[in-house]
Amino acid sequence: MTTRPEQRVPADNLVWLRRARDHADRHYAEPLVLDDLAAVAGMSKYHFHRMFTATYRITPALYVSERRVERAQDLLRTTNLSVTEVCHAVGFTSLGSFSSRFRDLVGETPSAFQARYAAAGAPRIPGCWVFMAGLAERRTDSASEEKRTDPEPS
Repeated sequence: MTTRPEQRVPADNLVWLRRARDHADRHYAEPLVLDDLAAVAGMSKYHFHRMFTATYRITPALYVSERRVERAQDLLRTTNLSVTEVCHAVGFTSLGSFSSRFRDLVGETPSAFQARYAAAGAPRIPGCWVFMAGLAERRTDSASEEKRTDPEPS
């Protein structure tokens, strides 16, 4: 097996790659495809994939998947949401894919992870509060976006 030489990423590309990574962090629960992240970085999807992987040592799809599992861990630990609700809240569309990826990264199933933290007896945040807070965030974000795009009064 031959190994590929290390690919050097131009310094000016790092800013755009970071912007795409930050976009993925902010919008992890939304459907994210390679074309969208590449557009944020201002690159073709193939060039973006190569540069992202060379820079962060992980593909963009795996990066998004890991962020989703991290957020899922937080929700499973602190809320009374079901595994299915958490799966969809963090952006997975398939419960099977979510459970497999979660088990690969965490070492146990989402149900076992949730049960372990539930057994500790810590108070849990009601799921309805979580969804209301998420809705409030989106409303605030969209209101700020509208203010930025509105033309200045003359």
